[in-house]
Amino acid sequence: MESTDKRKKIEVCFSPYLFPLFKDEFDIVVVIDVLRATSAICAAFDNGVKELIPVTSIEEAIEYKSKGYLVGAERQGKIVDGFDFGNSPYSYRKPELKGETVVLSTTNGTKTINIAKEAGQVVIGALVNLDVLCEWLIEQDKNVLCLCSGWQNKFNLEDTICAGGILDQLLATGNYRSEEDSSIAAKYLFLSAKDNILGYLKASSHRRRLKNLNLNEDIKYCLTANTCPVIPVLKGDKISLDA
Repeated sequence: MESTDKRKKIEVCFSPYLFPLFKDEFDIVVVIDVLRATSAICAAFDNGVKELIPVTSIEEAIEYKSKGYLVGAERQGKIVDGFDFGNSPYSYRKPELKGETVVLSTTNGTKTINIAKEAGQVVIGALVNLDVLCEWLIEQDKNVLCLCSGWQNKFNLEDTICAGGILDQLLATGNYRSEEDSSIAAKYLFLSAKDNILGYLKASSHRRRLKNLNLNEDIKYCLTANTCPVIPVLKGDKISLDA
């Protein structure tokens, strides 16, 4: 029997590994990689980057670099040898990147972006653009999936908390519904963490991983909400600001 509930759906998928179970049900996929890819992408567009090309493999990144592109590449939290920068948001706030096309390859985030484009419209989500992203999603009035990049296909806290923040705002309008246990868990993780996200995530695996690499400033940047009021969307193979 067909449901009479006309509200749009919003759900949370904990990792790209689970994405095939969700992908045919949604019009918009919000890709989230808080530490650090989607935060860096938001920082780039807030800084005036023209467009960003997300690539999955280092081989693709090397090919773009050989053609003269500005290319960032990160694996396991570190800059890949032979590249000038990785996925630190501060790398993308440099004045010389304004108006440029940048290529980026990361351990989790860019891979997830390229997986998500199978399903429909892809938009970039992070804590740094949380409120403006929620406003944009509400205006679209479509079914939304928050896809967490996680860590190597596994669940992580920071992406799930961000997804829960998006879910919480959209459900509060009364125009959305949610049914999955993953979404309920994400919402309550967000509500538990929202007053002190930095402290809440102190023991999280990826925060500890980055702290061991002396990336505390990156952590603080990525876990501070609403510093980059931008809506980066994937158009073909390139990310640019929503027009």
